Amino acid sequence: MTFMELCKFRQSNRKYKTQPVEREKIERCLEAARIAPSACNSQPWYFVVIDDPELRAKVARETFGVILNFNHFSMTAPVMVVVVTEPSNLTARVGSVIKNRPYNLIDIGIAAEHFCLQAAEEDLGTCMLGWFNEKPLTKMLNIPANKKIDLVITMGYPDDKPRDKTRKTIDEIRHYNVEK
Repeated sequence: MTFMELCKFRQSNRKYKTQPVEREKIERCLEAARIAPSACNSQPWYFVVIDDPELRAKVARETFGVILNFNHFSMTAPVMVVVVTEPSNLTARVGSVIKNRPYNLIDIGIAAEHFCLQAAEEDLGTCMLGWFNEKPLTKMLNIPANKKIDLVITMGYPDDKPRDKTRKTIDEIRHYNVEK
C-alpha cells in the first residue's frame, strides 16, 4: 500500500469485531508513535495499553457522553490506548510559552496519528477520542499528578465498511504565497 492509499484507507472506526488484537501489532503501532518527531525532541508522550476486558470496559465507560449519547461504540473495541502527556523538556516548554503554542499537544497529535497509520497498515481500525472523563481515568490507571491524559484511542479489527470520505476540495484548503 502506498502512503496515499494508507491515508485514504485510514478512518475513524466505530465498530469492531470481537477478535483480539495481537500484541506484536500493538507493539509495531507503539514503535511508530515512539519514533514520531516532536518539538525539541521532547517526546512528551506515554501510552497505557488496555487489553484486559474488565479494565477496558471501565475505561470505555469513562468515554461515554451523558447528555450527548456518543462513544458507546468504545465498549466494542478490544483495545484502548490512553495517551498521556508527560512534561516537555525545558526547551520545548520555554518555546511554548514564548510562542503561545501548545507544542506538547501538537506532538501528541503527531505521535497518535503515527500510531493510527501503523494500525491501518496492520488492517486494524482506530478512533481517537477527545471526550472522556479525565479524573476517573487518571485515578483508575494511577497516572501521576504531573501528567495529563489528553487522548484515548480505540483499536481493533474493524467491523464497519470503509466510508467514502467527504472532504473539502484542494482549492478550499490551500493557496500559494500571499492570499489573494
